[in-house]
Amino acid sequence: MTKLRLLFSTAVMLAVTSASAAHASNNPTMDAEVARIGNQWAHIKYQVNGKGAQLAQIEALAVQAAEVVKRYPGRAEPLIWDGIVTSEEAALASPFHQLALANTARKIFEQAQSIDPKALGGGAPMSLGVLYYRVPGFPIGFGNNARAQQYLEAALAVDPAGLDANYFYGDFLMSKGEPAKARAYLQRALQAPADPARPVWDAGRRGEVRELLAKADQQAAH
Repeated sequence: MTKLRLLFSTAVMLAVTSASAAHASNNPTMDAEVARIGNQWAHIKYQVNGKGAQLAQIEALAVQAAEVVKRYPGRAEPLIWDGIVTSEEAALASPFHQLALANTARKIFEQAQSIDPKALGGGAPMSLGVLYYRVPGFPIGFGNNARAQQYLEAALAVDPAGLDANYFYGDFLMSKGEPAKARAYLQRALQAPADPARPVWDAGRRGEVRELLAKADQQAAH
C-alpha cells in the first residue's frame, strides 16, 4: 500500500488551534483535559525520538483521548483531539493499518463537525481538509483535493489569522504545485500570536512553517 502522506497530525493532522484562552469553552474542566491531550501530543511529536517510541506513546494517548470523549458526550472538542491522535497514529503505523486508522479519524472529525464546526477555531473542518489532501485518492483511499480545499477554506473562515489554519492551507497549495500562492498563507501563519499555553506545539509548528516557506521561496524563484 502506498505510504499515506498523513499528518504531522502531520498532524497530523493534524494538530489544531489551541483550546486555550481564545477558544475556551463553557466547561473549564473539559478544556483542561483536552489541553492535556494536546500538550502530550505535542510532546510526542516534537520531543520524543524514534518512530517506535512515538507510536507506542501515541497508542497510549489514543486510549486516554477516547476516555475523555466518553466523559463529555456530545462535545466537539474532545472528539477533535481524539481524531488528531488517531491521525497521528495512522501516520506512524505500518502501511497495513494506515488507511483503516485514517478512515476512523475521518469519522471522528465528521462527528465533531456535525456538533460544532467552529469548535477549537474550526478544528474539525481543518482536520478533515488535511486528511483529504494527504490521504491518497481512489482507488487506494478517500483523498480528494476539491473536498480538501472546501474544508480548509471553511476553517480559514473561522480562524483567518490562525497558525494552523494558514499553515495547512499553505501546505495544501504546495502539494498542488502553487508555491507563490502558498507563500502568502505561510507568511500569515508566522504572524499568528504566540500561544504561551502550548509552547512545544507553537515552536514546533512555526519551525515547520519556516521550513515549508523556505521551500516555497525556492520553488517560486524558478
